[in-house]
Amino acid sequence: MSGLGKGIVASSVAKLLQLTGLRVTCTKIDPYVNYDAGTMNPTAHGEVFVTDDGGECDMDMGNYERFLNTPMTKWHNITTGRIYSDVIKAEREGKYLGQCVQIIPHVTDVIKNSLKNLAKGYDVLVVECGGTVGDIESLPFLESFRQMELEEGDTETLFIHVTLAPILDVVGEQKTKPTQHSVQELRRIGIHPYILAVRCQKPLNREARHKISMFASIREQCVISCHDCSSIYDVPEILKDQGIIDVISDKLDLKNRNIRWAEWKKVTKSFFNFSGNVNIGIVGKYVNLPDSYVSVYQALLHSSAKLGKKLSVEWIDSERFENGNKDEVKFLNKFDGILVPGGFGARGSEGIIKSINYARQKDIPFLGICFGFQLSLIEFARNQCGLVDASSQEFNPNDNNSLVKFMPEQIHNVNLGGSMRLGKHDITIIPQTLANSIYHNKKIERRHRHRYEFNQDYRQVVEENGMVLSGHSDKGRRIEILEFPSNKFFFAVQYHSEFSSIPGRPEQAFEAFITSCI
Repeated sequence: MSGLGKGIVASSVAKLLQLTGLRVTCTKIDPYVNYDAGTMNPTAHGEVFVTDDGGECDMDMGNYERFLNTPMTKWHNITTGRIYSDVIKAEREGKYLGQCVQIIPHVTDVIKNSLKNLAKGYDVLVVECGGTVGDIESLPFLESFRQMELEEGDTETLFIHVTLAPILDVVGEQKTKPTQHSVQELRRIGIHPYILAVRCQKPLNREARHKISMFASIREQCVISCHDCSSIYDVPEILKDQGIIDVISDKLDLKNRNIRWAEWKKVTKSFFNFSGNVNIGIVGKYVNLPDSYVSVYQALLHSSAKLGKKLSVEWIDSERFENGNKDEVKFLNKFDGILVPGGFGARGSEGIIKSINYARQKDIPFLGICFGFQLSLIEFARNQCGLVDASSQEFNPNDNNSLVKFMPEQIHNVNLGGSMRLGKHDITIIPQTLANSIYHNKKIERRHRHRYEFNQDYRQVVEENGMVLSGHSDKGRRIEILEFPSNKFFFAVQYHSEFSSIPGRPEQAFEAFITSCI
């Protein structure tokens, strides 16, 4: 089923293979008909992960990057929409020479060719197919996998099926029927799984493992327990301890089975060696589903682990500060730091502005990202510069004091998907600023996803009142970083710094924020 942990299993298997010295990459298949994740609501699907080349992708792409420390591209996220778009384009160009275009072989051929192209230059391609076995959306992809096993041979393909073994509170035992039925359904489609990765709350007991092996007709050593653990970065070692590398190496005829653990174990140990806590409040629009900000959470986790502190995060719906109770915002006193992540639209924005104002006035360490950067400008203009009606064209297109404006090149865009300012851009850092002390560099590269930007007609007034605009891009056309030196740490960025953080090497702005919170 969806949300079971296929992304972590795929990332962990890929990491283990990488640690043996193989060249490994991952790809995510999303069977939905959307062309990409760009227009999807994060509360329904989780965050939109942005790649260097401007892809708006499924959040599992972030897992791949964080585990493998390898940049993904937009081509690593395959969707039904993209596949059908390619097929229809080829049909319109007459490339099928008058054939009746069908799911088999035309759609499945495009899927197989996409995977083969992604695999070039690598020893192993780990393919994760999203969704649920039996769903109509995923059938063309599963059929393509079946064909690839037939065409490529047994030693070139291996199927891992992620299933569920729940514990019913009433009886208190691990139930194997969901796994048995799921394997049967997969076999009806023509795919015979070689390994079962069984998700469960507690380690799979011997009886359950034996029963699954017997009824699913899969060797017992190929039934792998994927039980809950305190850190997702421990999963590779959990899988390795159950012999998954030997099973995979036997099947794919891989020679080297020695895993170079040293660097990865140093990273994983950092998530347990704590001397105290750091307590962060995240004020946002989509906090009812933390997956909406999974990369933000991971970037905070990377930073706190490196600094030896146990991270505690509370997700705060910004609308709670809009209910008329002026003292409600005092709730933020309990936190060591306040973070405002990305978002779109007017809903909840006034609550976020109140939160930013409180953090600035009370000198609570603050980090703003994208939407948080834009609302920081509006808050500052209203409360420090005397522009009490300051707003954004996103909320009020006819506003007299639009501190945040529609980007000129965005005005004539009709399509919402794939049309924002996306991907990696160069950023120039101003010397002798907080930004310069954080990044220790005159130039950095970071990923973006926005339609609105700071209106530089207001640059003079905000700078006269104490704000420092410490980073810019596109030869000064766009402001990328702001800071308020009067506070111990008040820092906001237009780019999405969270997408550049990996375990053991946190993104510098996040690390500086957590350092200040400590």
